Amino acid sequence: MAKSYAAGLFSAITATTATAAARSSQTTFSDGVIPSSSNASEPSPKVQNNHPRTTSSGFDHEALVRGVKALKEIAASPNPKKIFEILMKQEETKQAEFRSKVAEFHQMKAQQETEKQRIIYDEEKKLAQHQAQTKSQMAKYEDELARKRMQAENEQHRVRNQELVKMQEDSSIRLEQARRATEEQIQAQRRQTEKEKAEIERETIRISEMAGAEARAHEAKLSEEVNRRILIERGDAEREKWISIINTTFDHVGEGFRTILTDRNKLVVAVGGVTALAAGVYTTREGARVIWGYVDRILGQPSLIRESSRGKYPWSGAFSRAKSTLSRRADPDSASKNGKGFGDVILHPSLNKRIEQLAYATANTKAHQAPFRNMLFYGPPGTGKTMAARELAHKSGLDYALMTGGDVAPLGSQAVTKIHQLFDWAKKSNRGLLLFIDEADAFLCERNKTYMSEAQRSALNALLFRTGDQSKDIVLALATNRPGDLDSAVADRIDEVLEFPLPGEEERFKLLKLYLDKYIAQAGSRKSGLLSFKANPQKIEIKGLTDDIIKEAAAKTDGFSGREIAKLMASVQAAVYGSDNCVLDSSLFREVVDYKVAEHQQRIKLAGSDKN
Repeated sequence: MAKSYAAGLFSAITATTATAAARSSQTTFSDGVIPSSSNASEPSPKVQNNHPRTTSSGFDHEALVRGVKALKEIAASPNPKKIFEILMKQEETKQAEFRSKVAEFHQMKAQQETEKQRIIYDEEKKLAQHQAQTKSQMAKYEDELARKRMQAENEQHRVRNQELVKMQEDSSIRLEQARRATEEQIQAQRRQTEKEKAEIERETIRISEMAGAEARAHEAKLSEEVNRRILIERGDAEREKWISIINTTFDHVGEGFRTILTDRNKLVVAVGGVTALAAGVYTTREGARVIWGYVDRILGQPSLIRESSRGKYPWSGAFSRAKSTLSRRADPDSASKNGKGFGDVILHPSLNKRIEQLAYATANTKAHQAPFRNMLFYGPPGTGKTMAARELAHKSGLDYALMTGGDVAPLGSQAVTKIHQLFDWAKKSNRGLLLFIDEADAFLCERNKTYMSEAQRSALNALLFRTGDQSKDIVLALATNRPGDLDSAVADRIDEVLEFPLPGEEERFKLLKLYLDKYIAQAGSRKSGLLSFKANPQKIEIKGLTDDIIKEAAAKTDGFSGREIAKLMASVQAAVYGSDNCVLDSSLFREVVDYKVAEHQQRIKLAGSDKN
């Protein structure tokens, strides 16, 4: 009985709970959320209303009546409390299951929301990627358009520049043609004038010579008979005199030969005397040659030396040093007026200061008996390397000797002997010697070069042997245009490396002033000696050549070496001597400078085409 009551009460409560859950589910479904269940994809069945007396929401009040009735029966039963606890536990289990389903529903709803956000994020990401790709394509297209526009502009500039260059070249050609036509016309007029002048002079000379010839002919005709008689008498007397002399000579010679041939003792003495005389002459000549060769080998200057301040023999060095000292005392300002104590050597101020420091250091090194430091001078040709080495030796108080590397190769197997003789001779200098080797790369190049002969390799090894240790007697100074070609062992023996670059604009201005004074201002001022029969050159007159014009020439001669500037001023001197009045003005100076600049540029172009 109690069980039936409990079942009825349970069914009533279950019905009520199911009705409330159905209402809750319907409310949730109305929001568009799918409930979480095993068949979540299918719609849940709606609660059917089989009792038309219930409300439209499907609530069954009869179940509630049955529940009340069941509660009454439970209350009337002997164990109502136990039955009610059982029912409560069942209801709690039902409620726990319902909460679990609600939690699953909320979890499903959160997952759906997450999935929805992920889909939105993916769509936004794809949209952003598409927008970035579109922007990149637009930027690439704009860059391509800008590059094409720049190429078109560059092509237009190039065409315009080519047209300008062509116009300038055409203008230069026309100006050159006009100048040449004018010059040819002037030359033709000058030649015509000279021709007419020469014809007049020839006619004058011819007339004067004809008059003189007629006078001389008349005079000769008058004195011809007298002269003929005098000559005949003089010839007869001379003939008789020479005949008598010849007869007397032959008589004496014949008498001597007869005496020698008839007397045997005199014949032996005559033959012996002639033989002894010939032997004495030959012996004296060969002995003098051998003795002088020995003296030259012992005391003389080695054949490799091209120039030296010591002179060829020890006694000649004193005369050369005395002459150099007297010349320096006679003109004390010549050594410092153009380059801070380096005479004709005009260098960059930093390089000039470095060489002066080396000169003082070398002088102090010699004074303290310390080993010398070897040097390497490199740079383009004509930048003053040889002149700087010579002045450095004079400044430091050392003797100076110059040789060139190109003289070693022709010596062949004798090169090693000559190298040792050179160093033996250099060590005999009491003052110390600066040995300057110009064009050092000619025989001091890498020993693994295929074109290097065995004799050159042996000569290089001999020099390396003599320079293996620091010397207290010899300063080795090498000069080259290509320092990279030197052998690594030679480079290892170098202590100081100095680069001689092409002169800058300020140095070119000083060089132009120096050679203007040397080749133009002082030309013709040399005093002739007592025994000199050469005529002094004509004095050159300088008009209107200011420092501004010389600075303009210094700016135009960019890339010129010191030697090229000296040649330029020599060309100016030749142009002045080729003129009529021997006057140097600004127009002639500019003309020669422009011509030499154009020649320099043409030479650079030819050198570039040869390399290509």
